[in-house]
Amino acid sequence: MAYDQPGRAASAEQGVPAAVLENVFDDPTHGEPGRDRVAVHVVWELVLLLALAGLAYLLWRVDADALRGDRLRTFLVDVVALGLLALAAALSLRTAAVNLAIGPVAVAAGLHLAEQGDRGLREALVPALAVAALGGLALALAVVVLHVPGWAASLAGAAGVIVWIEQRTAPVALQGDQDPGAVAFRLFAGFAAVSVLAGLFGAIRAVRRLVGRFRPVADPARRRGTVAAVVTATALVCSTVLAMLAGALVAANGTGPVVPASGLDWTVLAVGVAMLGGTSAYGRRGGILGTLLAVSLVVVLLAWTAAEGRTLSRWAVGGAALAVGLVVTRLVEAYGRPRAVTGEVAEVVPVSDGSISSGWTLARPGPADTWTPALPTTAADTPPDPWEAPRWDTGPGRWDDRDR
Repeated sequence: MAYDQPGRAASAEQGVPAAVLENVFDDPTHGEPGRDRVAVHVVWELVLLLALAGLAYLLWRVDADALRGDRLRTFLVDVVALGLLALAAALSLRTAAVNLAIGPVAVAAGLHLAEQGDRGLREALVPALAVAALGGLALALAVVVLHVPGWAASLAGAAGVIVWIEQRTAPVALQGDQDPGAVAFRLFAGFAAVSVLAGLFGAIRAVRRLVGRFRPVADPARRRGTVAAVVTATALVCSTVLAMLAGALVAANGTGPVVPASGLDWTVLAVGVAMLGGTSAYGRRGGILGTLLAVSLVVVLLAWTAAEGRTLSRWAVGGAALAVGLVVTRLVEAYGRPRAVTGEVAEVVPVSDGSISSGWTLARPGPADTWTPALPTTAADTPPDPWEAPRWDTGPGRWDDRDR
């Protein structure tokens, strides 16, 4: 291939600094030359911001109290809870190994908190954190060791979690007096900071390249290396832990008992919101403020429809978000890829003598002026005609002597 590592090494031997090559190749092994463009993310995030402002205005006109006092705190906790789920989905999407088990994990965490909340928040959350981390690690090992698609492995994990959920046939009343509304502003500020900082770090070329190493570039069965496996495994573990925290917030912020459910509607909603925010379904590419804006937009939409006396199911909102997110993925992949290279890449003239001992590269011959083979230069004077040589003279001196 034109941009494989051997060519890069050979160019380095010929005097091209490695820093120059790093600025040319987005993926050091197989990727297209050039850098990803982020203008498409900026434009789409402006669209999300305008839509959020419009919906917030509509909500304020219908029910201004929804953005004040205790209802505002409840609203902010809802944003954080869905935001943690969307962040978990976006993190796994960026590594090209989407975790579809986040919804069932969230429901299981809510049921666990409802059952064990009377023991104290720490005593209830610490075991749940350990179980979520171990479950995420098991999922990660299945994905990176067997090198199978993340959606398939996580769907199998989701089935196992749903089996545990189905052992509870009745809603579980929340035990304890946990009130996340008391720290709602701090929770929202923390989530917003984490989301924006993650987007900023993901916009850095080296970080984006590191996070997206698991994304296939040729044959999907081809392994992408140890670094890609470690990064993907870490993302799957973190996404499972984030889903557990989101489920605990949903349960603690609710006003009624926790109802056992499959949780796949939460998965659809979280993945749809992440893609709506600009995260590519193919991995690696994503925005900066997109996840925060998309989460806020969906929560405001749900609050506005509730204030209007209508109810939207999570399946409907998640499906619509997925549909729009697929279009956004197409836009991100089409307009976020490196610009097409115009013309041929300039070749570096080797500085060696052209021998094959330093590699397979041979020196190119110089341009030929003509196809006529080189001939010796003739003398300026015309040579004597051999037919006029003295031995062919017919004078008496030459032939007379031979006859004698």
